[in-house]
Amino acid sequence: MRLRIIGLVVAISSMVLISFLLPLALVLRTSAADRAVSSATVRAQWMAPLVATLSGTSLQLSVDQVNAEDKAQHITVFLPGGAVLGPPAARSPGVRLAAKGRSFATQARGGVEVLVAVQGLPRGTAVIRAFVPGSQLRAGVARAWLVLGGVGLGLLVLSVAVADQLARSLVRTLRALARVSDLLAAGNLGARAGVAGPPEMRQVSNGLNRLAARIGELLAHERETAADLSHRLRTPLTALRIDAESLHDGAERTQLISDVDGLQRTVNEIIREARRPGGMGVRVVCDASEVIGGRAAFWRPLADDQDRQMAVEIAAGPVAVGVSREDLAACADILLENVFSHTPEGVRFSVRVSHRASGGAWVVVSDAGPGFADPDAARRGRSSAGSTGLGLDIVRRIAESSGGTLTVGRSASGGGAVTAGFGPPAGAAEPARRHRRVRPQLLRRRQDGPVGGWLDDPPPWAAVADQGGYRDHPNGAGA
Repeated sequence: MRLRIIGLVVAISSMVLISFLLPLALVLRTSAADRAVSSATVRAQWMAPLVATLSGTSLQLSVDQVNAEDKAQHITVFLPGGAVLGPPAARSPGVRLAAKGRSFATQARGGVEVLVAVQGLPRGTAVIRAFVPGSQLRAGVARAWLVLGGVGLGLLVLSVAVADQLARSLVRTLRALARVSDLLAAGNLGARAGVAGPPEMRQVSNGLNRLAARIGELLAHERETAADLSHRLRTPLTALRIDAESLHDGAERTQLISDVDGLQRTVNEIIREARRPGGMGVRVVCDASEVIGGRAAFWRPLADDQDRQMAVEIAAGPVAVGVSREDLAACADILLENVFSHTPEGVRFSVRVSHRASGGAWVVVSDAGPGFADPDAARRGRSSAGSTGLGLDIVRRIAESSGGTLTVGRSASGGGAVTAGFGPPAGAAEPARRHRRVRPQLLRRRQDGPVGGWLDDPPPWAAVADQGGYRDHPNGAGA
């Protein structure tokens, strides 16, 4: 923007200076020529009385004296008898015409000649010729043009300096607005723009500040509303706890009370998160292998009750991800609950946790069911099975908040496969990216391990690996 403003000012200033200086330069050149011709005319007319009254040696001395005073303009007198006084000159057509009694100035070779006719002499008409060379016609023009050029260049430089200062003030304000906009986009709702600059820029700054304040108010209102709605769940939870404590079966009572306590903790966590202004600067980290393994163990009894073959493969060692334990557990519960809710009983499924090449973990849940009817099943509010359509969107947002991704596709057996990539903890050094391809031959695990194998099918990412996918992404999309 700064260069554009300067370029615009330079263009306008140049046009103004050209339209002003060019005519002025032409006027100066014409004025110099007129001045030289007028001077020659005055000298020739001054000689006319002398030619009419003097003769012989006296007239020759007068002509020589006039030429000595001004060596640039030569005076030549053509007498009626053919004699020529002064510097020799040819009888041009102009001289012959002036001998008929006319006085005028005309262009000649190398300059201008001024011809004055002197009549009344005994033997005819004498002609006084004053020659003005081209150097006299242009005397001082080059210097005047140089001065005009210097003045024009100075004015142009001055206009550029003024335009630069104006552009700096505008760009400085715009850059400040851009910085504040970036801070607001990054979540710093306390950022405010300074009100400075032209009226229009001040109006934009005030509008941005009002927008930031309004966004903060709306977010605060949403947090309080979410907290209030979550708080209302405490009353039915209390009633449910009372009902659970009235059960006679001790094992059922203990299990139900434990479940109610877990739900109560979840509600309290929702209230705390809703009322928290933001999580900026908080470093969250958990071990994905531990969390996913724990949730898989939680859902295994239900899988046994429904005669589902459940295959689980957890990467050895800690798999650190940049999400909280609660969020990762919620993601695992959502993905596993989708399997139980949207596939018939007896359909097998698998869970896998592996390292991402760029840090973090891949969590893949696949099944041998009918698959996803909606290709855009992860969009918020979209569901073809009568649910709220929020589960996969919650997983997607948690994954993306850590720098990961969510992919919905088909497994090797034709069912559904959901691949969630979770990024590494904030500040963790990323390992060197590997681009080693997977061998096409993938060995199927036997179901004799402590947590089960891959059943009859290879894992859901094996089909893509067989086609030459990268190990960086279980589905071949790359990390």
